[in-house]
Amino acid sequence: MKFGLRTPSLKKMISSRTSVKRLVRHNLGVKVPRGYGWITNPKKAAYNRVYNRTSFSIFDLLKKLFK
Repeated sequence: MKFGLRTPSLKKMISSRTSVKRLVRHNLGVKVPRGYGWITNPKKAAYNRVYNRTSFSIFDLLKKLFK
């Protein structure tokens, strides 16, 4: 489990926003509402909840500084 600052990856940021799976999901409207992760995959949802609360990115720091 990661604690503290996450190291940014430009390659992963671009690939996640331009993936075929994302384009299909958004264009067809086959998205599941927020909060349904606990029903579809509870183990992954629990991991993601802890990860997002214990780590932060450099972009989060920049948002707080220039807010």
